[in-house]
Order: sequence, then C-alpha cells, then structure tokens
Amino acid sequence: MPTFAYTAQGPSGLIQGELSAVDRSEAFALLGRKRLQPVKLEQTAERAAPVKASVKGKVAGKPKAEVHADVLQSRGALHLKLPQVVLFTEELSDLLGAGIQLEPALATMERRRELSGIKVLAAALRAKIRDGMAFSKALASTSPSFGNLFCALATAGEASGTLSAILKRQAEYLRSLQALRSKVLFAMIYPAFLIAASLSVTLLFVVYLIPKLTELLDSTGGSLPLGAQIILKFSEFAKTWWWLAALGLICGGILLRAWLARPDSAIPWAKFQLRLPLFGAILKTRFQVQFLETMANLVGNGLPMVNAMQLTHQAIESPYYKQEFAKVIDLVAEGMALSRALDRSGLFPPLMLDMVRVGEQTGDLSGALQKAGERFDRELSKKIDKLTAMAQPLIVVLMAGMVGIMAYLMITSIFQTITSIQTK
Repeated sequence: MPTFAYTAQGPSGLIQGELSAVDRSEAFALLGRKRLQPVKLEQTAERAAPVKASVKGKVAGKPKAEVHADVLQSRGALHLKLPQVVLFTEELSDLLGAGIQLEPALATMERRRELSGIKVLAAALRAKIRDGMAFSKALASTSPSFGNLFCALATAGEASGTLSAILKRQAEYLRSLQALRSKVLFAMIYPAFLIAASLSVTLLFVVYLIPKLTELLDSTGGSLPLGAQIILKFSEFAKTWWWLAALGLICGGILLRAWLARPDSAIPWAKFQLRLPLFGAILKTRFQVQFLETMANLVGNGLPMVNAMQLTHQAIESPYYKQEFAKVIDLVAEGMALSRALDRSGLFPPLMLDMVRVGEQTGDLSGALQKAGERFDRELSKKIDKLTAMAQPLIVVLMAGMVGIMAYLMITSIFQTITSIQTK
C-alpha cells in the first residue's frame, strides 16, 4: 500500500507525519477523520510509479469532482463576477469557521443545487487539492478573478493556519469594494437618463416637428423665424449627411482607442481624468479609500510592510497612481517610515498622513489605516452625493432650456402662420 507524507493543520498547530492509503482520495479521507486540514500531501518516491499507472487505469470511472475539473480545463480559465467572488469567499469562510476541513467544505459547496460558476469552481478546486496542490495555487490556476492579492492572502492563511479568519476579512474587504463601485455607478444612472431624455426630445423637435411646421407655413405663404430657420437647415444637413457624421464618430472612437492603447498614453489620460471638475475629486478619494482598506487588510493579516505595499500596488487601477506609488514603495524599502514616504509623494491629504503617523507611534498601524479608510469612505459618500445633487438640477435646467427654446420657436411660428392667414 502506498505511503503518503503530509503536513497538516491540527488543533495544536502544524504537524507532519506519514500514513498508508490506497490513493490520495483515501489519504485525504483519513486525515479528515482525524480532524486534520492538509496543507501538503505527497506520495513517497518508492511507490509513485505503480500508483500513477493505477490512476490512468481509472479514467473511465472518474468521480464527479474530476469530471468538473476536466470540463473546466477544456473551457479554459473560469471567470467570475465580483458578487460571485464575494459569495464564494463568504461561504467558504463560514464553512471553515464552523470547523469543517477545506476539502469537505469544497465538497459541500460542490453539492449546491444552484448551477453557477461557484459550483464549478468548488469542484475544480477540490479535485486539485485532492491531488496535493495547495489551495492558493489551485485558486490561482483555476480562476483569474481572484487576483494576486487574494492568492497571496490565501498562501499566508495556509502557512499560519488562519485561512478561515483571513477569508472572512477578505470577504469584508471585497464587499466594501463592491459597495464602492456600485455607489459610483448608481450615482451616474439618473444623470445619464436625463441626458438621454433631453437629446431624444431635441431630436424629436429638430427631425419631425419643425419640418412639419415648415410644410404648414409654406402652404400659407408664411415664413419661419430666424432661429427656426437655422434649426431647420441643421436638420436638413443632418438628414443628408448623417452617414458622414456617423463615420466621423466611428473613426474618432477608433483613433481614441488606439491612442489609449499605447503605453505612453495611459498616464496622460489618467492625469486628465483627475483634473475633471467634481469627477477628479471623486477619483482621488476613491484611490485613497481603496489604498487604506487594502493596506489595513494586508497589514492586519500579518504581512510585512513592503510585501503589503507591493500587493497594494498590484491592486491600483490608475496608471498614474500606480507609477507614483512605486516610488513610495522604494522609499519604504530603504527604511523610511510609511507616513513620511506618503507625505513625500504628495498623493494623500494631511489628515490621512496624521492618522497614519499616529498608527505608527501607537503600534496599531492596521487599526489606524482601517479608521482612516472608514473616515475617507464617508468623505467619498459626501462627494458622490454632492455630485449627484449638483448634476441632476443642472441637467434638468439644461433639458428645460433646450425644450423651451424649441417650444418658443414653434409657438412663434404658429402665431406667424395665424397672422398671415388673417391678413389674407
């Protein structure tokens, strides 16, 4: 019978040993009965070749988890949306926190009745873990939706035996990130609807109503006001040369995408976005909140400062902030305090620097970063509410002005038509 060497997490910490089992599946089952969570499981060298042959002979009778893994491999990497990543992390954290070992926890998630990417992901991860792969490596090779930050935290959790706690904190971080994105998106829905409505009303006047009024005036011998004549000429031009305008927009979009695809254009475009009125302030605060929450999550999980900053650097979306934050990492790696390095970068406000400095002095940097993140998240909410409050009446006034001008021109034209009929 083959012998397997294992490293597992037990009630008293990490333990090592050997056991005899028919295959890896039985070895995992034996460790689970002992309430041990496998971290590493390898077959000893002297019996490796016969077991490989026996595994090849059992391809026709694969268990369900391996079938799911084969299907996933044939389709490529599994991509999940952020809500699915949050749900998977929460469920796995709850199962591990309840005392269930990793492999049985994934088996429980695999038995979900709901057909979704989470079910397929759990099956693929379980198959790889039963083959001796670490959870973090299996996750990285199965789905790119979790990213380097998540996988690095999972590695730290496996090494320290605190995978459940780390997944729980990561789920909270992902929920806050999801709420942040949704907050910015929902704030733009109503203004976008108003803009679309105003453009639709304007097109209705220009393309349909004013031309109909022109036909009425021509039949009575009247004439349109100067403003209506200008709009009518624009309408006729749009009807005749609309394809040229559409072609110009398409070409302009292609050229803009080609320019943005160049590496040299990413930083200037990011700087331009930061200079936009109102929107630039929201983007700056959003970066600061994401930085604070990510660093608090990593430092709180016991990662060294430089490693935590490197993972935070990978999570930054703006190319400009990514470039500037790389300089901060170099300063901290040379021995400079985090607060001084952030102050030298000029990317962060004085209030946040003071809170980070207090955290360094008290020895609770993670708590200080978390409190600063909560405070700046409230500031971000205020700025988004302010933008929404200013944008909505501005768009309403603009839309009312455009519709009012069109209505004035039509009413004036109707009065001229009535006057011309009366004089005849």
